[in-house]
Amino acid sequence: MLKRVFVAPDPGRVRLRFAARGVLGIGFAVLVSGLAGHTLVGMVTGGLAALLALFTVTDATVRGQAVTTALLPLAGLPVLAAAAELHDQPVARDLTFLAVVGAGVYARRWGPRGHSLGVFAFMTYFVAQFLHATPGRLPELYAALLLSVASAAAVRFGLWCYERRTPPAAVPAPPGGRGLARVTTRQAVQATAGAGFALVVGQVVSGERWYWAVGATWWIFVNTTSRGETLVRGFRRVMGTVLGIGLGFLVAVPLQGAHLPTAVLLAACVFGIFYSAAVSYTWMMLCVTVLAELLYGLLGVLEPALLAVRLAETAVGAVGAVLAVLLVLPVTTHAITDAWIQRALRCVHSATAEAAARLAGDESADPAQRVAELEQLLARVRLSVAPLVHPLNPLPARKRRARHVLSLLDDCVREVRGLAAVAADPEASHDARLAAACWRVESAVEALTGGNAAIAAPTDRPTATDPALAHLHSLEQALSELAHPLRTASERRLVAAE
Repeated sequence: MLKRVFVAPDPGRVRLRFAARGVLGIGFAVLVSGLAGHTLVGMVTGGLAALLALFTVTDATVRGQAVTTALLPLAGLPVLAAAAELHDQPVARDLTFLAVVGAGVYARRWGPRGHSLGVFAFMTYFVAQFLHATPGRLPELYAALLLSVASAAAVRFGLWCYERRTPPAAVPAPPGGRGLARVTTRQAVQATAGAGFALVVGQVVSGERWYWAVGATWWIFVNTTSRGETLVRGFRRVMGTVLGIGLGFLVAVPLQGAHLPTAVLLAACVFGIFYSAAVSYTWMMLCVTVLAELLYGLLGVLEPALLAVRLAETAVGAVGAVLAVLLVLPVTTHAITDAWIQRALRCVHSATAEAAARLAGDESADPAQRVAELEQLLARVRLSVAPLVHPLNPLPARKRRARHVLSLLDDCVREVRGLAAVAADPEASHDARLAAACWRVESAVEALTGGNAAIAAPTDRPTATDPALAHLHSLEQALSELAHPLRTASERRLVAAE
């Protein structure tokens, strides 16, 4: 896990800048809240609102990010009001919480903006439970939320908007479908059912901290699609929580809310959350757990027994998520993995075509954007295949096959990236053989994504003086090798048993 976080590639130092800006934006938001005279509860609310504004908004353009950020209060303020008004009405409070869970997951069908607004709405309700918000506190909490979102936006879009130079790739939307066949609809039902279980059992475990179980269920469902992904994410959440609680005994409990060291450690946790999120959910959850412990220390309620309750509630939430994905409208790993792989392969062809057009002299062709999209899709494939390559998977043959597929897709991405780099060179010239090679790539992709025709391996090896052709040759080779693990009849595709 250490290697995944600290040795994982970080092209353009995007993760590093993302994490550094997160610390800066949240620190500025908390500072502004303090200068505005808010209490500790208001400052905590503001800090968490700024964290969400900086962490969850993932639109493909800066303008889209700005619009989504501006819409966050519209999603959060009504939910905050409902949570505060229903604070002393347990039945209505709980039913409203479940409605927020379902609506928040359902909103994923509207892409990154729907996802961001759904997460913000849920977390606003969650934070209201965390801070025991009452109607009398609403004016301060409203002001803290609005001021902190504005402060975070000032840092993100004014002080340090690195996306203007390196725009991010669009986040791939989940596979489509209609009605209950649509993944977002199924997951909304699953998340609501799982959260209902977590809410009821969580209240048996602790009448005060029951919302932790609901939060655990919710975050296990975020950014997952199939039951296999959700099971792996639940395991990683529990593992991260266990490690975080162990670390909390060493650092958070002894501090007992001492302001200066706690502030330093909170900044370190925020950095860890942002920096590790893309590569290790376990490490991210470790940082989230320690951050929560430090906040409880500031609020003066941290004690060892509380950490035991957090672990128990996390386990309850994980069980709720597991039962929901296994028993309620399950979305199979097979269907989702196959869909993501096909989308990645089609993107390989699109990126190749863009590069060939650029080499032919079309200045409007931009293979770099397709490469960025391909990187995102490969990340989704990795998430989908994670259950098959997990150390606890008892089927070694399937594990080897899944790793082989990932390795070949990695090869495809590497060659497409190299081809795009060659195409970006103004000195590169078009070779008539490129058209034929691109046509063969298109044929190979069509065969892998829908047909049953055999894929012929490339024969002629380009010389070192033809870098574009060399990349295309290696790409053809990887695609031809993918045919066996993806279409072997006896194995019924990669994950037929799921």
